[in-house]
Amino acid sequence: MINDKLSAEILQRDLTTRVLGRRVVYYERIGSTNDAARQLADAGEPEGTLVITDEQSAGRGRLGRSWVAPARSSLLMSLILRPDLTPAQAARVTIAIALGACDALRAETGLPAQIKWPNDLLVRGKKCAGILAESGIVGEKLEYVIVGVGINVNFAAATVEGIPRDATTIADELGQPFPRAQLARAILRATEAYYLRLRAGADLRDEYKNRLATLGQPVRAQTAQGIAEGIAVDADENGALLLRRADGSIERLLAGDVTLSNH
Repeated sequence: MINDKLSAEILQRDLTTRVLGRRVVYYERIGSTNDAARQLADAGEPEGTLVITDEQSAGRGRLGRSWVAPARSSLLMSLILRPDLTPAQAARVTIAIALGACDALRAETGLPAQIKWPNDLLVRGKKCAGILAESGIVGEKLEYVIVGVGINVNFAAATVEGIPRDATTIADELGQPFPRAQLARAILRATEAYYLRLRAGADLRDEYKNRLATLGQPVRAQTAQGIAEGIAVDADENGALLLRRADGSIERLLAGDVTLSNH
C-alpha cells in the first residue's frame, strides 16, 4: 500500500518551485479550500500560498454544483495568485493552471489527459479533474485570483454516490492507487512554469488549444443566454471558445457547460 498522507511538510519535500507552494496551509477537513484561500487572500496572504485538505464538506464545482470526494482520496487544493492582469483577463490564469495540471497528469501517470473547455480535465473522454477560479476585484483592479483544483485520485468512481457517471479517477484508469503528494508537487512545478510565463506577458493560447479536447468538435453549450450549438473552431487569448454556428456566424462563449453533440 502506498503511503498517501498529506501535510505541509510532505508537500514541500523536494519542491523546487519559486512561488507556488512556498507556503502551504493544510487542513484535515474543511468546508471549501477556495473559501479558506479567499479569506487568507483578503487578509493579505502572499501569492503562491497553497490551501489543501484531505476532505471537504462543502466543496463546489462550476455553476454551483457540489464537488464530491471521499476523505483522503483526492487532491483538493486552492492557490492564491496575484497576477498583474485586468479583471477581463483573469481567465488567462485558469488557462495556465489547466495546462500545468494537464501536463503533470500526463508526465506523472502516463495517462492521455486533455482539457475540456472551459476548465475540466479528461482522461479517455471521462472527467477526472475540475478547476474553479474565483476573482477578487476591488474597483477596476484584479486583487487576486483563487484557483481551486479538484482531482479524483484514489477511489473507484462507480462506488461513490454523487459522482457523475461520466467521471473517472486516476486509480480507475491506472488500475492501482497513485501517491497524491507526488502528483501535487508535479502540478505545482508544471503550473508555475506556465504561470511565470503568463506573468511575463506570454500568450499561452496555442499550447491551450493543442490540449483542448473540444476543438474541431460539434458542441452544444448551455449558457446563461440559452443553448448554443456549432463547431468549436478556436479559443481566444482570454480562453473564450469560438463557435461556428450553422449559418456561418461566429459566437464567442465566455462561460458555459459544453457537451460534444455526438455524445
